[in-house]
Amino acid sequence: MAGLNKKTVDDINVKGKRVLCRCDFNVPLKNGEITDENRLTAALPTIKKLINDGGKVILCSHLGKIKTEEDKPSKTLAPVAKRLSELLGKEVKFVADPEVVGANVRKAVAEMQDGDVILLENTRYRAEETKNGDEFSKDLASIADVFVNDAFGTAHRAHCSNVGVTKYIKGDHVVGYLMQKEIKFLGNAVETPVRPFVAILGGAKVADKLNVISNLLEKCDTLIIGGGMAYTFLKAQGYEIGTSLVDDTKLDYCKEMIEKAKKLGKKLLLPVDAVTIAKFPDPIDAPVETEVYDSDKMPADREGCDIGPKTIELFSDAVKNAKTVVWNGPMGVFENPTLAVGTKAIAKALSETDATTIIGGGDSAAAVNQLGYGDKMTHISTGGGASLEFLEGKELPGVAAADDKN
Repeated sequence: MAGLNKKTVDDINVKGKRVLCRCDFNVPLKNGEITDENRLTAALPTIKKLINDGGKVILCSHLGKIKTEEDKPSKTLAPVAKRLSELLGKEVKFVADPEVVGANVRKAVAEMQDGDVILLENTRYRAEETKNGDEFSKDLASIADVFVNDAFGTAHRAHCSNVGVTKYIKGDHVVGYLMQKEIKFLGNAVETPVRPFVAILGGAKVADKLNVISNLLEKCDTLIIGGGMAYTFLKAQGYEIGTSLVDDTKLDYCKEMIEKAKKLGKKLLLPVDAVTIAKFPDPIDAPVETEVYDSDKMPADREGCDIGPKTIELFSDAVKNAKTVVWNGPMGVFENPTLAVGTKAIAKALSETDATTIIGGGDSAAAVNQLGYGDKMTHISTGGGASLEFLEGKELPGVAAADDKN
């Protein structure tokens, strides 16, 4: 798989060099406070390595989406610099600059000593960032001799700060430790898994995971489908699914995938029972009454919102003897405690297996961490969309832009 042979921070010497390091500091903020620090702690090993080697470390990242000028103040990276300074035990100087790379930044970079760290303002303050525009790519490149990309969460997008900049920085373009770990775990799991290899897909929409389903069917031994997307598969088999989530445009696709599994001799497991509700909770975590029905006996006026006890047993059994498990997407409406039972049970089953367990970012990563099983997993991906595209077998622009090892 592309990416398994990329140059890393261990392959270069950055002493005395200006190192632009693209991190993923796209963290959740509430009233200016960071509510989840996973992405900051994930970036520390690479940053520490660059500091210890005597580089002049210039960190950059995006934060959220910026549609108007009014969005900017709430999307500043200032709180990140403050918290990073505490985590590193060393000042991370935040350089506020509306241009991201303007006079303030050029001055700050010129004054840096070996081992100093500065953080640039949110790269999306510049509209060209997401369009991969040359002007901003050149600005970023003008303050650096070497480029390190450690932001797996944006690796599936070609932006200035992760791809465009590599066209103009003359020195090495390498990946950091976090990127290396993501490439290794996700790449190896899909390309050279220790078998039996079980893939678990959940989440709401079939449409989001079309290529992932198809690609994983070719690679895994057992594919488990839960979450909202399972109901489209059940309907494709002729079952009544009540008012459950469904994508009627994907029924034929689901039939094709069921056929494909048979043809390839793969196990495709679908829910055999469902936890149903009469009306969707508002707010989403409000108390809710549930009834369990077998998948072939669901009433027309109820909505399936979690996998039932028989399905929990079926899916947990499938995981028991696995040697590699990849999980992406919750089994139900896990934001509601009553409808989080299935997701919790799968997390528990994974925590009890001796398989290599890889959680593919996004909602499943949030669920595993919230439920307290994070430290029991081999690897929790920091990228939602990026890990999905990786599991599809796609080349990620942010990975492709790094230099290959000779």
